[in-house]
Amino acid sequence: MNATSPRGALLAAFACVLLVGASFTANSVLGDYPYAGGQALRYGLAALLLLPLIHRPGERRPAAVLRLLTGRQWARLALLAGVGMVGFNFAVLAAERSAEPAVPGVFVGCAPILVAVLVPLLEGRRPTRPVLYAAALVAAGAFTVQGWGRTDLSGVLCSAGALAGEVGFAVIAVPVLRPLGPKLLSATVCAIAAAESAVLGLALDGGGFLRVPTGAEAVALIWQAAVVTVIGFVCWYMGMQRVGAERATLFSGLIPVSAALTAPLAGAGSYGLAQAAGSCLVGLGVAIGSGVLGRRGATGPRANAPAPKADAGPRAVRRSANVL
Repeated sequence: MNATSPRGALLAAFACVLLVGASFTANSVLGDYPYAGGQALRYGLAALLLLPLIHRPGERRPAAVLRLLTGRQWARLALLAGVGMVGFNFAVLAAERSAEPAVPGVFVGCAPILVAVLVPLLEGRRPTRPVLYAAALVAAGAFTVQGWGRTDLSGVLCSAGALAGEVGFAVIAVPVLRPLGPKLLSATVCAIAAAESAVLGLALDGGGFLRVPTGAEAVALIWQAAVVTVIGFVCWYMGMQRVGAERATLFSGLIPVSAALTAPLAGAGSYGLAQAAGSCLVGLGVAIGSGVLGRRGATGPRANAPAPKADAGPRAVRRSANVL
């Protein structure tokens, strides 16, 4: 394992387990707030909060860096925000209208496998076997933890769309993480996602896509923007920068494990044999893929090496319309 991998693994795990888990209460409060309007406010506020963090003395100014981006890179950023952020959340919301939350959760749990295959192929190399095997264990563990739920064709299709959004959040970001860095990339895609959410809101709800939030909704939106988005995205991108897209995506399997562990505390479920077995599979997969069980499992690309990295965004599949 390279010298920065342990820190990168910790950052990725922190983003998945702690910050995503901490957003559950805020999500429930925002359940009645217009989806697109909530996303626009959340991402817009997050972009503003990130502004003071994106420039340090001695570094090139962010505006100068952004001016160097090509039209293709800007299109990639717009696609990243549209597919991996706005589109992902909208697909989860649509899926849960006709499917139980476990269904999109199972689909999204397959993201590590697709990322482990697609990222190497797009970079002109073969998938790393230990990471691929680890991704299969993580996906199997996530399925075991969540189980399967009732659904129909619409729920399956929307869940597949959520999977595409989760995979796109990692794969699309690969070529732009290196030139922008975690903080500037987070700020840029948040600003773009805010604009895209506003356009979506106008198209779906007209001028009613925004309303003055209640006190509780305002606190929840600020929490989502400042903690879940700003800290969560930056930690995730920094983890990606150190361990690579393939290995970092493995840590998304910790999300259902964390939810299963905390569900009994919130009175929202129980932790039984299936959850314990699934948690063990996820833990084994993460250990193998991250290199904890051997240096061979740690080989993989790094964002500061010739092959750039990506973000797979820490998100849990939940009932709320304002996820990530």
